[in-house]
Amino acid sequence: MPGRTRANIAPGMKVKVVKKEDQGTGKLTEGIVESLLTKSPRHPRGIKVRLVGGEVGRVREISEE
Repeated sequence: MPGRTRANIAPGMKVKVVKKEDQGTGKLTEGIVESLLTKSPRHPRGIKVRLVGGEVGRVREISEE
């Protein structure tokens, strides 16, 4: 999954993330990456990012737009 590798994600990209409070339901939130919060090159549950607007979540999908 591309969302598990830090090199695949950059500020300005459109992504879908799952926020901490939505992990049980799997609800995805779409937004633009403001910054990457995960420092390691890979993470099994997805790279943690901050979206423009301040929401924080782990990347599940990268939009191809």
